[in-house]
Amino acid sequence: MGIFDKLRNEFIDIIDWVDASDEIIVWKFPRYQNEIKMNAQLTVRESQLAVFMNEGVIADIFKPGMYTLSTQNMPILTTLKGWKYGFNSPYKADIFFVSTRQFVNQKWGTRNPVMFRDAEFGPVRLRAFGSFAFRVQDAGKFIKEVAATNPEFTVEGVNEQLRNVAITRGMDAIAQAKIPVLDLAANYDEVSALITQKIQPEFNELGLELTKFLIENISLPPEVEAAMDKRSSMGIVGNLGAYAQFQAANAMEQAANNPNGGGLAGAGLGAGMGMAIGGQLGNVFQPNTVQGNDGPPPLPAAVQFFAAINGQQAGPYTIDQLSQLVAAGTINQQSQVWKKGMAAWAVANTVPELAALFNNVPPPLPSV
Repeated sequence: MGIFDKLRNEFIDIIDWVDASDEIIVWKFPRYQNEIKMNAQLTVRESQLAVFMNEGVIADIFKPGMYTLSTQNMPILTTLKGWKYGFNSPYKADIFFVSTRQFVNQKWGTRNPVMFRDAEFGPVRLRAFGSFAFRVQDAGKFIKEVAATNPEFTVEGVNEQLRNVAITRGMDAIAQAKIPVLDLAANYDEVSALITQKIQPEFNELGLELTKFLIENISLPPEVEAAMDKRSSMGIVGNLGAYAQFQAANAMEQAANNPNGGGLAGAGLGAGMGMAIGGQLGNVFQPNTVQGNDGPPPLPAAVQFFAAINGQQAGPYTIDQLSQLVAAGTINQQSQVWKKGMAAWAVANTVPELAALFNNVPPPLPSV
């Protein structure tokens, strides 16, 4: 500092601070060799406190207002210095201005998912983030515990510590609340109040007050959220059989409107497939019915045969259909037939089930 700066400071007797930043918590008034003139004018604005420190000891704290620094306004410092007279000479002291306004929108959030035990889903991992606001409650304690003698102390200097407290104690509060995971979103206010109550004492230890704590989101890992979305979709669909029929109807409509689907033929094919699929899926999802003992048992399936006609395999045919083929002369006694369970093809008249079909067939007409 040059000679002119020294001389100019000797005549400065107005002490104040106009905060041009929203990040500064503590600001030290710059004074040449820390010399403060007696009867200097001190202006403390709203949302500020002025802390006078003498030889590392806090002497006086001034609230908002205008003061003339004299023995009347500085009783503690006067006692410390042992002044017994008017004393117009300068004295040495550190003057710190402390901002008491709220520092809002301070972000917090979990870096990694935190494991919780949920009554419905068992162990789950949660992420959470939000914001909080704080202010200086005890300027003297804050300077002694945190800011010390730094000429300028900003939010950044304490924000990391406050964020860690919010996350650690906040997650403990969520676990102790034992609120089901699915109900957390509906209880953000309640959880925020629990976390505030949990971490407020630790803020007070630093001379701070937690004025607001907000939870913006509590979320599960993406894969768990995807599984929950599928589960919710099934609940919304409800009757899967009706849903399948609805999907089949949509497929029919799309097939009918598709110019490459063959027009009416495509629409008819889509309709047939839709009805078949819808009917099958509808039957799958219908509740099982158990027949009582009063009704007759279901009819046995008809026996079906394959036959060799004109050197080609044909069928399968029921007994009635084979009787018609025998009457028409398409099949005779020497025709080869086969059914499920037979080891090989056999002549028709050697199969017991078919022997009766040839008893009613007249013999060949005699030659004239």
